[in-house]
Amino acid sequence: MSNIERAADHRNFDGNVEEIAGLKTQFDVFRFMKRITEQYGCRVFLVMTLPAATSLDLSSNSVITNWPAEMMAHFDREGLMHTSPVIRRLRNSTLPFTVDLENVSADRRGPLVRGIFGRFGIVRGAYFPVHDMTGNRGAVSFAGDQVTFNPQQMMELMYVAVHVFERLAEIRNLDVRPTDTLTDREIDCLNWTAAGKTSAEIADILGLSEHTVNHYLNRAAKKLDTVNRTQAVAKALRVGLIK
Repeated sequence: MSNIERAADHRNFDGNVEEIAGLKTQFDVFRFMKRITEQYGCRVFLVMTLPAATSLDLSSNSVITNWPAEMMAHFDREGLMHTSPVIRRLRNSTLPFTVDLENVSADRRGPLVRGIFGRFGIVRGAYFPVHDMTGNRGAVSFAGDQVTFNPQQMMELMYVAVHVFERLAEIRNLDVRPTDTLTDREIDCLNWTAAGKTSAEIADILGLSEHTVNHYLNRAAKKLDTVNRTQAVAKALRVGLIK
């Protein structure tokens, strides 16, 4: 590579990093990631939260991705996440690493895995462990059929991954800014729910009726754009409304 080409690549990288801070929506991030994926010779990208040990599928942990829906569905249908060495490595390390399906061992149903991903031209790629400002862990991956990243590209993509994951967390926080309007009683009920108390127990603690406690929790869930108190507590914890 000539000095001119190196300078051009450096300018492109600097421009990409600067652009991340200006992304306003998840769709903006999606379009940005799609362009980065193409720039680095890949086919697909995935931004995901690190699945809990009890999580059943990868799709519910995906934040944004352009993985083919059929490929994701097949992966989950076969229950491959529970035996995935990629997920295991993401849980045990914060270092980026590359993946090559040709090296998938037979004890992980290698032919099945190679068949699912190979059908869509997803043969090799790289994973970059990340975390956001609240400590939530995740990963960003880029993959394709002829991907071979050099050390410089690995460093660049790691930098992009860190900033993209953080920006997505910021966008989610902006999306839930109206939750600042939660009342003190709603926050109290969420806090006690997070502590494992039932509605009846919370009612005794706060000197309210059980019906009123349920009303506060239902209203808090609605404000947080969640479907039940469990999701409401998880989201309130994530955005710092309760501790």
